[in-house]
Amino acid sequence: MDRWFWMAIAIVAGYLIYLLSPVLTPFLVGAILAYIADPLADLLELKGLSRNRAVVLVFSVLSLVGLGILVVLIPLIQQQIVLFVTKLPHYLNWLQQEGIPALQQSLPFELDFNLLLEQLKQQLEGGSKAVFSILSVVSQSGFTLLGWLANLVLIPLVSFYLLLDWDHFTAHVHRLVPRKYADVVGQLAHQSDDVLANFFRGQLMVMSVLATIYTIGLWIIGLEFALLIGLIAGLVSFVPYLGLIVGMVIAAIAAVMQFHELMPILYIAIIFGGAQLIEGFVLTPLLLGDKIGLHPVVVIFAVLAGGELFGFFGMLLALPVAAVAMVLLRHSHQQYINSEIYSSE
Repeated sequence: MDRWFWMAIAIVAGYLIYLLSPVLTPFLVGAILAYIADPLADLLELKGLSRNRAVVLVFSVLSLVGLGILVVLIPLIQQQIVLFVTKLPHYLNWLQQEGIPALQQSLPFELDFNLLLEQLKQQLEGGSKAVFSILSVVSQSGFTLLGWLANLVLIPLVSFYLLLDWDHFTAHVHRLVPRKYADVVGQLAHQSDDVLANFFRGQLMVMSVLATIYTIGLWIIGLEFALLIGLIAGLVSFVPYLGLIVGMVIAAIAAVMQFHELMPILYIAIIFGGAQLIEGFVLTPLLLGDKIGLHPVVVIFAVLAGGELFGFFGMLLALPVAAVAMVLLRHSHQQYINSEIYSSE
């Protein structure tokens, strides 16, 4: 009877999450930020500060750092987007006149992209005006603007209050666990905490370092969109090899469009290959360790499944859920090995 009761609760909870996933995204982001910052607040409490003062100090420092990064990055990203939009018609012209003919000569079959490029050029006639008009319409949408503002206010607000009461919240959840399962649940929660802590804090640092390496390397070879490509490759690097593949493909296309030669592709391969070696031999062992235990195929499947089921909210939730699921699977595997079903002849 207990199993059916908990199964019914899980089904209802999953259905509610599915219905409310668009609304839950800022709450999930706030909870993740509070979880990441909680050890810093605990450390300050051990130094003698009260919980309120520790949380205010941690939250203020992290907010100033985040705001400083945004103030620096947003204008630079905006400049690169404007530059890309401005040069896009030129890139399409070069593709039609030189790029595609050269490609057709080197391939044993024909590719007819001229019609598609002509349609793109017609839609982008006037350069950036069409794109800017679309952006203007989107930015002037009242609901879109209100949604962004609400999230910008809601995420730090949720993060602050969760961080303030994080220890009370976790203790209250532990008290609700039935006493006969308390030890097992506490052990699993501790293991899940180790996995999630390694993932969130370590992966964020790995992503930041990789984005920096990609950006600096592409900037050194003179690529115009170094920052934009470096940030994209760094952000998607939480999926194994996806940052490497996406970054190399985008950077190679941008380099061919800008330099009109193939030699820069070799430099790009060296940059991304070197970054991959640094990640594999330095960053991952140092920042992540071996506690996550998620196979690359599991990570890719989790992200795709989460995005398919719940959209962007599901992609945020996918890897934490997969990490906790792996802890539960290891526990179940050990229980099975120790059971009579496995040991009996």
